[in-house]
Amino acid sequence: MKSVPFAGAQAPAVVAGMMRIIDKSDEQIRELYDAARGSGVDFFDHADIYGRDHGCERRFAEALRLSPAERGEITIQTKAGIVPAEAGTYFDFSYEHLVGQVEGSLRALNTDYIDVLLLHRPDALVEPEEVARAFDHLEASGKVRAFGVSNHTPRQIDLLRTAVRQPIVANQIQLSITHAPAIAQGIAANIAGADQALTLDGGGVLDYCRLNGVTVQAWSPLQSGRPGVGTFLGAPEFPELNAAIDRLAKAYDVTPLGIVTAWLTRHPAQMQVVLGTTTPSRIGEAARGSDVVLTRPEWYELLRAAGYFVP
Repeated sequence: MKSVPFAGAQAPAVVAGMMRIIDKSDEQIRELYDAARGSGVDFFDHADIYGRDHGCERRFAEALRLSPAERGEITIQTKAGIVPAEAGTYFDFSYEHLVGQVEGSLRALNTDYIDVLLLHRPDALVEPEEVARAFDHLEASGKVRAFGVSNHTPRQIDLLRTAVRQPIVANQIQLSITHAPAIAQGIAANIAGADQALTLDGGGVLDYCRLNGVTVQAWSPLQSGRPGVGTFLGAPEFPELNAAIDRLAKAYDVTPLGIVTAWLTRHPAQMQVVLGTTTPSRIGEAARGSDVVLTRPEWYELLRAAGYFVP
């Protein structure tokens, strides 16, 4: 399976997202984990809010009961900063909250350290010095080894960098063939009358990450981005796109999911695809797809078939 640069080393191009394992049995979680490892995926994505109050992190640890040696073979990434509340969700990047949530993740995951901590969704009340204090403490205590963000714009990352001294190693953003403003806006930039030309991605987030060595992690790679429409694979709302995907899947001897993965990993940003499936076989399908190198005509054909304007 393809690997990509990550935090000064290499990481798999496919990440196993664990947000949906809360109601899975130990056996099902082990089967999912084994399928990932067997496909070359040793990178597992969590968040404190998945399964509410560290629920999915806890199930991961309970089901796998990893030995210290096996724990050292995998990368565990988690996220903090979103606070669900009865009065309405809010965000909290304070020192107390970030440190407290990491402590909760460590207990739930039954581990001494988190490989990567991402700040989940931007906090409008962020004080970079507070984040820096939390990062410094977590790094100095050995509890977190690397730091990144999720759903952040370039300027929000720059603001953090005024105080944070650790490298921002990743930015996890929503990105799929049918929800690709981070890619499509630049193609239509400065074209009059094209909605696609509007800056919806926070101002060149993909290019910013490439320039600054930040690994882009694409979440919801199968989601359409349209209200009321879930995955675009097989959806009647996307007949042209699915016809093209099916044809390419046959040509490259992979599944449609493999082609979806290939479209993302073909981009020179060398991004990771965060796959939230709980079906073990689909992890292997995505991993095989990451090795497919689509031609430029094929890649642009899929972008056009998804409804984007290629002038």
